[in-house]
Amino acid sequence: MNRRLIAASAALASLALLVTGCGADTEAPTDTETTAGGTTAAETTPAGDTGSTEPKGELTLAGWSLNTTPEFQTLADGFNATNPEYTVTVSEYQAGNDYDTQMITDLAAGTAPDLYIMKNLVNFYTYAAGEQLVDVSDVAGTLDNESVSAYELDGATYAIPYRQDAWFLYYNIDLFEQAGVEVPDGSWTWDDYAAAATELSEKLEGDTKGAYTHSWQSVIQGFANAQSEGADVLSGEYDHLKPYYERALQMQADGAMEAYGTVTTNSLSYQSQFGTQKAAMLPMGSWYIATLVAQQASGEAEDFAWGIAPAPQFDESTAGTDNTPVTFGDPTGIGINPAIEDEKLDTAKAFLSYVASEEGAKALAGIGITPSVMSPEVTDLFFQLDGIAEDELSRWTFENRTVMPENSVSQHTAEINTLLGELHSAVLSDSEGIDAAIENAENRAKNEILNR
Repeated sequence: MNRRLIAASAALASLALLVTGCGADTEAPTDTETTAGGTTAAETTPAGDTGSTEPKGELTLAGWSLNTTPEFQTLADGFNATNPEYTVTVSEYQAGNDYDTQMITDLAAGTAPDLYIMKNLVNFYTYAAGEQLVDVSDVAGTLDNESVSAYELDGATYAIPYRQDAWFLYYNIDLFEQAGVEVPDGSWTWDDYAAAATELSEKLEGDTKGAYTHSWQSVIQGFANAQSEGADVLSGEYDHLKPYYERALQMQADGAMEAYGTVTTNSLSYQSQFGTQKAAMLPMGSWYIATLVAQQASGEAEDFAWGIAPAPQFDESTAGTDNTPVTFGDPTGIGINPAIEDEKLDTAKAFLSYVASEEGAKALAGIGITPSVMSPEVTDLFFQLDGIAEDELSRWTFENRTVMPENSVSQHTAEINTLLGELHSAVLSDSEGIDAAIENAENRAKNEILNR
């Protein structure tokens, strides 16, 4: 009989409250809307051992939106092709914030799957500290994967990353040519980006903007936290955000991008704004590459030439192709439910080793997912997708970046994110000045959250 215990219901109740309090901002970027068409899991996974050994049973893996998010089945198929002792099957969960809510309920009821996804780092601390994850330090110790460190807590590792998204700058080559503006060359700072956006808005016809900044706080704060030396949101000090918000406000005033109020009031989507050529540039995560490819193939997005460039940098010290640009993005990982049957644990750990291997990475790259393991072979597979950008800078951008985690691993992460989300909306909606909003956030962080 399995002797592992589900953690106390109080810990689960605490996590439920934190998840309920998290806004869509921290969840939305982690859901892959769709992937590039035309590639099936069978085409990208290894043949494996075709022997006749019958599996002893099943290992269940949580996933969501299975019809449009094939990464879970792709990983399961690839691993199952190696003829494991237990076959991995995928159980569909709700998407968005509802995923964690449903998972918490099932963990408490003892009905959660054997393996489940850590969508981002926001709630990882409470899952791990609440004893809802098996210690997989033995698996982590065999891997050469920088993203693994994100899942460490008190010297132990509790999940293994299979994908590592990063934020890039998407740009419409056709609109740049129409405006007579030089396309990004990999050397841009944020001031260069703002200047180009303003020039594009002035020269392009109609209501087309030079850039589109989505409503998520991560579009501004993620870069500020990653690129500002010494920045730490858990310190309660947020002065580093000021130049990033000053620039965004100036771009709004100059008409270089849609105003925050317009974006939120009209529920604008970044896919529509960039995909229908209403904006020439878009800072967005790597998951959008496959989405854009698929939407152009289906006609949902218009037909135009595009590329990706490194995210603009804080200053010239990290800009240019002779440097490594700094960007951000959380890993997506898989952990093991401590209620798993003892005899299945070794196979579950073998699955984690597979998802973080180069073979697993190749399977993911073949469907347009950015894996946690990179190699020239992985990049080759990724850029074989029909409709993907083919220029040298796009490939260089995909391969070369320093990715800082979007979220810290702490009991305070979810609350701090909520607090900074309020700062974000207050500043961009002009309901509060930058200095006052920062001072208010610092006082609340130190007095209401970090002192507990």
